[in-house]
Amino acid sequence: MDTIALRLFVLAAEKLNISAAGRVLGMAPAVATGKLAKLEKTLGADLLHRSTRKVALSTEGAEFLPFAQEIIAQEDAGRAALGQGQKQVTGKLRFAAPSTFAQAYIAPILPDFQKAHPTLSLDLRFSDAQFDLIEGSFDLALRNMVLPDTTLKGRKLADDVRVLSAAPAYLERNGSPKTPSDLRNHRLIAFRDRVPRELIAKTKDVGLYDTSGENCLLTFDDGHSHRLATLAGSGISANSLWNIHDDLKAGRLVRVLPDYVFAEDTSLWLIYPQSNVLSPKVRAFMDFLLDRIGRHPPWE
Repeated sequence: MDTIALRLFVLAAEKLNISAAGRVLGMAPAVATGKLAKLEKTLGADLLHRSTRKVALSTEGAEFLPFAQEIIAQEDAGRAALGQGQKQVTGKLRFAAPSTFAQAYIAPILPDFQKAHPTLSLDLRFSDAQFDLIEGSFDLALRNMVLPDTTLKGRKLADDVRVLSAAPAYLERNGSPKTPSDLRNHRLIAFRDRVPRELIAKTKDVGLYDTSGENCLLTFDDGHSHRLATLAGSGISANSLWNIHDDLKAGRLVRVLPDYVFAEDTSLWLIYPQSNVLSPKVRAFMDFLLDRIGRHPPWE
């Protein structure tokens, strides 16, 4: 199958303009129109509806589009593996990441990435809500999790160490817990799911950080508000070290039960659908994040 025609179709589907798609590939309007017509004849289906005023994607075109994108991605990946292909990555990259982390560590370095890749468009979703990569058609996502055995592949960006902390004013009023069982007498702040988490000490003693009880009166679904509530003295919370390391260093927050660590081995993962090849645009952005953040995490 003619992959140039496939690229033309994908561009035309994005721009809803055959002439504009042809210009990107250096084709005259008549050549682009003829090439698309030949592709449709080969496939035996009308991929685009055309009128004198506009172009629209047909039902068959919408069904064929992800397959065309996959073929192009595989060709680009194969060329990249051989050191061939375009020097500049192009197209659109759809990326999702937790808002708190992205605002602190990704957004400030985006201008450097855009300077290095000026022809790549970024479609970013910064939210603590968990987007479905496949249904949302995302190319890449950042997740802080234990990566399960699923249909996703991933590269570890950094460790996601989580610690218990509280504001000095809260601890002055309520005292500092000495063991995990003392947490039952403290106000706890929960993050979203309120699932009890196991704590392990260096001495191998085991405890529980349980936010499912009546002593947890605050639950948040975003890390920024979770941190602010802790700073305000609302209680004890579990936060990622990347989120509060500056506060600990400045004394605005204090470690609670510092001899204990969470049993779960959470990390920051860059994940992508297993069915997709690692396209040049995904590889470029992933390598950039690994170099700027993963190699020397600022919070470590």
